[in-house]
Amino acid sequence: MSDTIAIIGDRFMLPSMFADRIAAACGNGVKIRSLEQPWPDQPMEHGYADYPLERLKEFMGDPDEVAAFIGDAAMLVTHLAPVSRAMLERLPNLKFIAVSFIAVSRGGPVNIDMQAARDHSVLVVNTPGRNASAVAEFTIGAILAETRLIRAGHEAMRVGEWRGDLYRADRTGRELGEMTVGVIGYGAIGSRVVKLLKAFGCRLLVADPYVQISAQDRSDGIEHVALDALLDRADVITLHARVTPETTGFIGREALARTRKGAIFINTARGPMVDYDALYEALASGQLGGAMLDTFAVEPVPPDWPLLRLPNVTLTPHIAGASVHTVTIAADQAAEEVRRFLAGEPPLNPC
Repeated sequence: MSDTIAIIGDRFMLPSMFADRIAAACGNGVKIRSLEQPWPDQPMEHGYADYPLERLKEFMGDPDEVAAFIGDAAMLVTHLAPVSRAMLERLPNLKFIAVSFIAVSRGGPVNIDMQAARDHSVLVVNTPGRNASAVAEFTIGAILAETRLIRAGHEAMRVGEWRGDLYRADRTGRELGEMTVGVIGYGAIGSRVVKLLKAFGCRLLVADPYVQISAQDRSDGIEHVALDALLDRADVITLHARVTPETTGFIGREALARTRKGAIFINTARGPMVDYDALYEALASGQLGGAMLDTFAVEPVPPDWPLLRLPNVTLTPHIAGASVHTVTIAADQAAEEVRRFLAGEPPLNPC
C-alpha cells in the first residue's frame, strides 16, 4: 500500500497550507502530492434539489479527475473534492480521508458518501468548529447592520441621498440591549453567537431539540424554547441549524407568519433551510422588517432573483466563514489527524 498523501485544496484552503502543516506534524519524510481547485473563483456543485453525483450535496471537481489524482494514495486531505461510492470502487488503497469542509450533516461531510466509506473501511475525519468564531463574529455584524440601519444609511449615501430621517424616533434603529434575539441551532456556531450576544445585554432564546443549555446559560437568563415560541417572541432571528430532512425548508410561510411584525431575519447557515418565495413575501409585505442573507439555496444567485430588488435585504456571497484564522485552524486539525493515523492512534474527530 502506498503511503502517499493526496491533498486537494483550493484558493481558500490552500494545498500549501495543508502540506506545510502535515510536514511539520509528521516530518518531511511523508510523500505528498497536491492539487488546487478553482473554488471560490468558480462555484461548487450543489445537490440539494437533485443529486448530480450519487447524493453528494456540495462538492467541487470532476469525479474522474479527482479519482485519477488520488490514484494509489492511502490518504486524502481535502476541502471540497467529492468522494462517491463509484470513486471508492476505483480507489482500493484509500484508507483515510480528512475533510475540512464546513458543511456537515448529521450523516457526515456532505461531499463524502459516508455509507460507502464505511463499506470500504475508509476512516473519515473532519475539522469541527474550524469556522465557528468567524461565522459568529460575522453574525453579530449582520445583526448590527440591520438593527442599527447601517445598510440603509450606506445605500442612501451611495446614491447621494442624506437620510436624516433615520434619526427620527419613528424610524431610527434599536439597540440590542432592548431586544430579544432568537438563536435557532445551538451547536459550535450558535453557542458562540450566544456567548458574544451576552455582552449586549439582550434577552436570548435558543431553539434546538438536540441540545440542553448549561446551568451557566440558565443563570445568565438564556431560555431554551420550542421553535414556535422563539418565532413568536424574537425581534431578531438568527439561523445556525444544519441541513437535514427535517430542517429543509422549515423557515417557510407558516414559520414566517408566526414572527413578530418587523422582526429581522439572519441566515449565515445554509440556504436550503429557507423557502425563499415565502421569505420574499414576508419582506415585501413588511411582516419581516429586514433580512441579512449570506447563504442561498442556489449559488451564485441568479441575476434576476427577486430578493436582489428588495430594499430591506442585505446580501453577501457566502463569506461568513471565510477568515485567515479559519484556514489555519483547519490545516492544523487535519495535520494532527494525519499524524495520528500514521502513528496508529485513534482519531480526534471521526465522522
